[in-house]
Amino acid sequence: MSYNFRGAIRFCPHCASLVEWRDDAGVRRPYCPQCHLTFYQDPKLAVAVLLEHDSGLLLQRRIIDPGKGKWTFPSGYVERGERVEDAAIREAFEETGLEVRLTGLLGLYSDTGNPVVLAVYAADVVGGSIAMSDESDGIASFAMNDLPELAFAHDAEIIAVWRKQRPSNG
Repeated sequence: MSYNFRGAIRFCPHCASLVEWRDDAGVRRPYCPQCHLTFYQDPKLAVAVLLEHDSGLLLQRRIIDPGKGKWTFPSGYVERGERVEDAAIREAFEETGLEVRLTGLLGLYSDTGNPVVLAVYAADVVGGSIAMSDESDGIASFAMNDLPELAFAHDAEIIAVWRKQRPSNG
């Protein structure tokens, strides 16, 4: 993948070191060799995908903050120049090993003071096999009446919207 990085940062906003460009998940991104930080271009648009698998909602337990140790949907950032739908399909695969077909946009979620806007999709599994990403230490399907502790405040609201829109309405 390659994207146009015109106007990208040249110096670290934390220490003023000259940034280097490094490969990060197949994309060249600015990286500070002094602070060891990778920089992602704003605005931050993230995607999440809700998947029914083995008669339950497929969730993963995060090993990174925010939400470390708690469960959430496959999700991640949209790359600069990437179609939002393509990012949702990519993130679902990267975080679960499953190939998906998007079935609809469930909504957009944002919070005051948080630079991230989350686009949430419902999807059907069409292939692949379960595999954990390097951002989780657990992946499992949960019955609606037996959900684990969720990572983000809006997760319960998103699940409620998804349940209402599912064909089985369960």
